[in-house]
Amino acid sequence: MTKLSVNINKIASIRNARGGNVPNLLNFAVDCERFGADGITIHPRPDERHITKKDAYELKDVIQKEFNIEGFPDIRFMEIIKDLRPTQATLVPDPPGVLTSNAGWDTKVNFDFLQKTCSQLSDWGVRTSIFIEPDLEKIELAQKLGVNRIELYTGPYAADFSRDKLKAIQSYITATQQAIDLGLGINAGHDLNLENLNYFKKSLPRLDEVSIGHALISDALYLGIENAIQRYKFLLLD
Repeated sequence: MTKLSVNINKIASIRNARGGNVPNLLNFAVDCERFGADGITIHPRPDERHITKKDAYELKDVIQKEFNIEGFPDIRFMEIIKDLRPTQATLVPDPPGVLTSNAGWDTKVNFDFLQKTCSQLSDWGVRTSIFIEPDLEKIELAQKLGVNRIELYTGPYAADFSRDKLKAIQSYITATQQAIDLGLGINAGHDLNLENLNYFKKSLPRLDEVSIGHALISDALYLGIENAIQRYKFLLLD
């Protein structure tokens, strides 16, 4: 079954808007796992506009399932990974100040940098994943980097889903099959929601994990977090 990792950045954003510790991020992460999440994802950006470095270190002590830390692999990020040794480090090409992750890595241009980074992560015993578009050349180069998984950037799929879902999914089917042939694990994330997730899951030959935050937390405002997690989990059933 495809695993669901809940991205809790938005909970930190709400807390930071007022200061203090409401909502309690640690309790929320624990409850997400108790309600069925297979893991927790965070993105501790340098400006700390949501998840802070302190959050990352405190979450390490309470998360019982998979802990996925994503971000741009600068010195600060790599220090966090070295100290915490999460289950997975997901590398994203976010420059400082970007609103959200909205593109995948160019694995050709950044090959040497990413290869060195992935080698270091491997030495630390951390599973590596890189955020990437469904481009066959980029995925082939990703395999040569030594990564364990790719995370398919699903923003374009989500944007095109309502207009032509068959067209929207096609490149992801091809990309997934290539990744399988290359021995790579397959994650996915960005703008997956209750409307488009099930079709995405059922269209692909294999999908190891999805990381969902914005849509799931937004749905939880209406449904409650336990109900929201269960609805997303249901859509991932084989």
